[in-house]
Amino acid sequence: MTTIPLSRGALLEDVARRAGAYLDDLAQRKVAPDDAAVAALGALDGDLPESTSDAADVLALLDRYGSPATMAIAGPRFFGFVMGGGQPVALAANWLASAWDQNTGYYNITPATARLEQIALRWLLEVLDLPRGSGGAFVTGANVANLVGLAAARHAVLARVGWKVEADGLFGAPPITVVVGGEVHPTLIKSLGILGLGRSRVVRVPVDDQGRLRVDALPPLAGPSIVCAQVGNVNTGACDDVAAIRARIGADAWLHVDGAFGLWARAAPSRAELVRGVELADSWATDAHKWLNVPYDCGLAFVRDAGALSAAMAITAEYLPTDSPWRNPSDFTPELSRRARGVDVWAVLRCLGRSGVAEMIERNCRQARRFGATLAAAGFDVLNDVALNQVLVSFGEPARTQRVIAAVQADGTCWCGGTVWQGRSAMRISVCSWATTDADVERSIAAILAVARATP
Repeated sequence: MTTIPLSRGALLEDVARRAGAYLDDLAQRKVAPDDAAVAALGALDGDLPESTSDAADVLALLDRYGSPATMAIAGPRFFGFVMGGGQPVALAANWLASAWDQNTGYYNITPATARLEQIALRWLLEVLDLPRGSGGAFVTGANVANLVGLAAARHAVLARVGWKVEADGLFGAPPITVVVGGEVHPTLIKSLGILGLGRSRVVRVPVDDQGRLRVDALPPLAGPSIVCAQVGNVNTGACDDVAAIRARIGADAWLHVDGAFGLWARAAPSRAELVRGVELADSWATDAHKWLNVPYDCGLAFVRDAGALSAAMAITAEYLPTDSPWRNPSDFTPELSRRARGVDVWAVLRCLGRSGVAEMIERNCRQARRFGATLAAAGFDVLNDVALNQVLVSFGEPARTQRVIAAVQADGTCWCGGTVWQGRSAMRISVCSWATTDADVERSIAAILAVARATP
């Protein structure tokens, strides 16, 4: 039987229908895919086809086997790895931007998306209350955002002593002292390695009982120096005292802040005190696909000195249209070719406004406190001060805690990961989704308590 291929419009309508059905099902299905769905992914494998296939059939095959095998990260009860879902307006804007298919490197070539990104960056500086006029970049995630901020730092601290690192590299350059906290995120260490600053030669400063860098333990600094602070410890959510760090190290050292999710506390009135003084830093890294809840992938790098950022990132060639009345995005990012990530961010900020962003973050923090208070009242050991959106809970000995985590994941009501923090095994609950309701929290608490009480 001959099938009539769908037109482009019909194909897009079909995918919208399928995507809508997938999203509608997330609140009812188990969060993790079952073993049968994962095993069935083999149907997507096989030899490379020799001939063409009908696009509608390909889409149906992808939906039939791919959708059931996904983790419900976009749903309301995924509490793993500090991952947000996709706000509906951000998802829709993402689809539209994909249809535009704009390679957003130069304003003269892609004025709509380049201009939208400039607007979104300006709005982000306002929402996060960072120095206006800072340079900004849309990148894949906080790993690359840290890379970008630290590249600007490397440029600036070496330029001060007369070394042009972009031209002459690090061979023979004055050494740079890099200071990090004892619980620095591994992606920041990875960024240091990529930049030639070394993963092992950093100075590690002890942390306190919440994972915050101990300001009193900072070493004296001389010569080119970069100090890396953290707001939003990946286990506890605790934030370094950035104002105290700046006061201790003075103005000569470059202060970088890894704020993958914690930087968004700046947008929430009741949480802003946790990140007091963050504006005193020189560069900041964060994710929009975490607490702003745009689709993957979308990271953000900001640098107070926009000139240092462009010096580290800019690209030139005779054929590139660099003259522009607006900043060219490629002058601030590692990539020349990339998708227009800023469109999703613009759409969310335009839709939610300052108050909507604040409400979302405040709500998630309140929900995290509910998790912590209820689990503690049930007799389990909450290891951290639940000041932000992270909850660490131990169910006794490490082996029992691991059994509870595995049983909660298998139950499927919600999904929480495991961790080992300061020698203690714990379940880590990260509340980071716009879609999480108070009812989802109560349902998840009930499931965790039932599993924990039934687990020997």
